[in-house]
Amino acid sequence: MAEPVRITFLGGLGEIGRNCACIEVGGRILLLDVGLMFPEADMLGIDLVLPDFTYLRENADRIDGAIITHGHEDHMGGLSYLLRELSFPIYGSPLTLGLASNRIEEAGLLDRTELVPVHDGERRRIGPCDVEFIPVTHSVPHGFAVAFHTPQGVILHSGDFKLDLTPVDGRLTDLARIGALASGEGIRLLLSDSTNAEEPGYARSETSVGQALYQLFHQHEGRRIVIACFASHIHRVQQIADAAVAFGRKVATLGLSMKKNVRLAREMGLLHIPDHALVDIDDVSDLPPGEVCVLSTGSQGEPMSALALMAEKNNRWLEITPDDTVILSSHPIPGNEMNVSRVIDGLVRLGAEVVHSGISDVHASGHAKQEELKTLLSITRPEWFVPVHGEYRHLVAHAKLARSMGAVGGGADDHVIVCTDGDQLVLDDDGLRVAGQVPAGYLFVDGIIGDVGHGVLRDRRVLAEEGVVVVVVTVDVETGAILVGPEIITRGWVYAPEAEPLLTECADVVRQAVKESFAKDATDIESLQRVVRRAAGRFVNETTKRRPMIVPVVMEA
Repeated sequence: MAEPVRITFLGGLGEIGRNCACIEVGGRILLLDVGLMFPEADMLGIDLVLPDFTYLRENADRIDGAIITHGHEDHMGGLSYLLRELSFPIYGSPLTLGLASNRIEEAGLLDRTELVPVHDGERRRIGPCDVEFIPVTHSVPHGFAVAFHTPQGVILHSGDFKLDLTPVDGRLTDLARIGALASGEGIRLLLSDSTNAEEPGYARSETSVGQALYQLFHQHEGRRIVIACFASHIHRVQQIADAAVAFGRKVATLGLSMKKNVRLAREMGLLHIPDHALVDIDDVSDLPPGEVCVLSTGSQGEPMSALALMAEKNNRWLEITPDDTVILSSHPIPGNEMNVSRVIDGLVRLGAEVVHSGISDVHASGHAKQEELKTLLSITRPEWFVPVHGEYRHLVAHAKLARSMGAVGGGADDHVIVCTDGDQLVLDDDGLRVAGQVPAGYLFVDGIIGDVGHGVLRDRRVLAEEGVVVVVVTVDVETGAILVGPEIITRGWVYAPEAEPLLTECADVVRQAVKESFAKDATDIESLQRVVRRAAGRFVNETTKRRPMIVPVVMEA
């Protein structure tokens, strides 16, 4: 019997982000991506969300390294947090490692890892597996599909991919190699990107965006152009720069990540902008508007990003005027729609003309749509298939697509398995099965504090939706006398100056409840706090039909 392989999903199956999985052979573990997720609207005050690293901490001595498929935050953004607790080498393309090292260095953790560059088509032994790195096109250069050559056959992870036949850099998804694996050893298990599994047709080529941008530069000659896109989208940056240079404009970067990534990509020969076409953002105000193109961060409406600050007239480098055209060359990530809409509205209020993906073809998805997903399935014809990377509905849509084709397991529907975060699969001589669960909840990060917890979020929601009522009372437990109060302090429940009678009535109710408690000889502070909370809570709910947080403060004289 060949040694079994265990696959553990710690994130990315049920949400966009937090992509993280483990491939385990012979007791040794390889990590596949360590990503983060941006907070949803109801995650009040949360900066970002990580996978639950409990399983990794418990098995730290068995981890041989992390393979990062490409340089997006949802696949590598968690490294600077995990490296605080663990130490392991990181494998990826030179660009991916360059992007990752920026964040790791900011966290002061470069000494806890070794960055090992790998290249297109390379196959090397990493821990328990022979690992092969297969080129795929995506919205960041030098992404990989990863083939794990294991005792149970080839496990192929597609990475984030699309089948762009005219990529900006000419680097195609290597379908020939994937086909050779399928017709040779065969693909025992396929794990494939599901982000656009509900979308029919094909994803547009990235070069089509360049044509749309060229037309916009032509239409807006004489006006200053500010374009926001992902700082990691080097191909988009290249096409923006090409259009700017073609129309005699100078290019300036705005936003720290944009500045860093442009410098890195130029140093690596992945981005070609002539020196004479680049100017510092400080010098933009000295140039005529029609000779300027500003490359900015903030396409997702992030509150403190360069574009968001512009929309609030709060950017120290650039002030938006009616002579400006602002182009958002991206599409909102699920959950960011409100932030993006708010930024657009702010820019329009300042008189700018705003162009976004809803009114012009200024964005192309980096993820394969249905026809491309079917192409990959038809080439690989895997024995088993697990859709990954997407919300649950995307995973189910991808599974349905695979079953409709009959391309998996010779047409066996039960060879398509939909998993969720925390599922642990075992691939052995008998096939693939779910063999258990590991902790895989959300780890919330607020400032420098890791995991503020669901309890804190629940309290924040109550405070945001219902407010807080603080009841302060000082008692003498010996005599059973109320010495001071009760004083009612409220924020977000009622406006105190306009609700004095209500607050007075609440204080009377609490005073009576405390007196009754003393009459029953319940004189310890904890019992009195419960009495105060119950009395105030009941009064507030009955009079206003609301449930603010009740905070009893009982002090002993």
